[in-house]
Amino acid sequence: MKKVFIKGGTIVNSKESFAGNILIEDEKIAKVSDPDEFIELDNDTKVVDASGKLIFPGFIDAHTHFDLHVAGTVTCDDFYSGTKAAISGGTTTIIDFGTQYKGETLNEGMDNWLNKAKDGVFCDYGIHMSISDWNEEAKRQCRDMMDRGVTTFKIYLTYDILLKDNEAFEVIQRLKEVGAITGVHCENAGLIFALQQEFVEAGLQKKVSSHYKTRPAAAEAEAIGRILHLAEVADSDIIDVHLTCKEGLDEIRAARKRGQKVYAETCPQYLTMTDSLYELPGFEGAKYVIAPPLRKQSDIDELWRAIADGEIQTVSTDHCAFTFEQKKLGKDDFRKIPGGMPGVETRGIVMYSEGVTKGRISVEKMCEVLCENPAKLYGLYDRKGFIEEGFDADIVILNPNGETKITAATQVSKCDYAPLEGKVLSGHIEKVFLRGGEIVDNAKIKDIPEGKFLERKPYRKFL
Repeated sequence: MKKVFIKGGTIVNSKESFAGNILIEDEKIAKVSDPDEFIELDNDTKVVDASGKLIFPGFIDAHTHFDLHVAGTVTCDDFYSGTKAAISGGTTTIIDFGTQYKGETLNEGMDNWLNKAKDGVFCDYGIHMSISDWNEEAKRQCRDMMDRGVTTFKIYLTYDILLKDNEAFEVIQRLKEVGAITGVHCENAGLIFALQQEFVEAGLQKKVSSHYKTRPAAAEAEAIGRILHLAEVADSDIIDVHLTCKEGLDEIRAARKRGQKVYAETCPQYLTMTDSLYELPGFEGAKYVIAPPLRKQSDIDELWRAIADGEIQTVSTDHCAFTFEQKKLGKDDFRKIPGGMPGVETRGIVMYSEGVTKGRISVEKMCEVLCENPAKLYGLYDRKGFIEEGFDADIVILNPNGETKITAATQVSKCDYAPLEGKVLSGHIEKVFLRGGEIVDNAKIKDIPEGKFLERKPYRKFL
């Protein structure tokens, strides 16, 4: 691989941004130098002029669902299309949620997910393991997962793969024993079911708006509080994934006051869209059906403040894309609308435009929640998430003076709609490098999947 020299840009990290040059050699960052420092270059070194541009570490999206069988269908983005969409938007590493379905072992679930990537991936990738069938064999195989580089797990408190409280507690205990950390989808399944029954009995099953009205913020907050008290007794750290609301954030704040380590993730959809979208005419609102659902503008404002203040550590996407035709599986019953939407290719520019340029967060904070914190939390801190000598040369060059128009017509994802359709965002991602190779150049993607599976280390405690 040729050497690459990126000069003249502003290097962004979480502590400061500074003018500097980057020399890439053998897939690694060989040197980070001051602009005036003389660097002797070989004749075959490719020089990239990044003057006036921002240089980020490659973004890490630690919450994707590619090729997921759920709700009677399969997500429209598999690993091939999903990771191609990811890298087009500056994400050079994804961590997808593998699932141990009922009757499977954890090792079988892991093998199934590795097989899903056999057709190639465009960015580097890791796998979490979702536990849905807790038994003695699963307990034993938690160690197998760690040995295979799966150091983060997930459990659900809702859906048909939920764990009972005693099972969730045992999982948290066991994962602490092996050095792992648990991420949790927090919603109160019983409350949601009761509300759904009421709405169906009232003849409201065909209304898309019944979705968010039967999954109130209180259902999320109660489940967050419950799992955090279980973690308190287990004396274990924990991750709340896709936080949506102030009520849930307040439960996290209370746990932290008790001395607990709680890591919080939110997603761009919860920072840009409100539940008013569920009231759109006809079936249009189904495009925005996700769980937990979109919330109020006041929640959006609170989440942005929490990111700025360091209360939320990471911003991932929960990319779980279905076409509009797939969404119609629930046209006669809102409970059957597949939940999820695309977002993996727009996250970086959304965070820059809606966060940085609007003064909600600094560019350094953007780097922290998209790059550095995910690297620490998900066991990649030895090679990803930082522009430092010896780290993988995953680089994003962002033009702050450019623009990006969101439209389904040009997106890489196989999804046939874009949640932010027509929105013009500030900034444009010009180049993306994966381990030193230029994969994206002004929206042109090198059509050769070169991503590698990442065996991850245990998480690094911070906060």
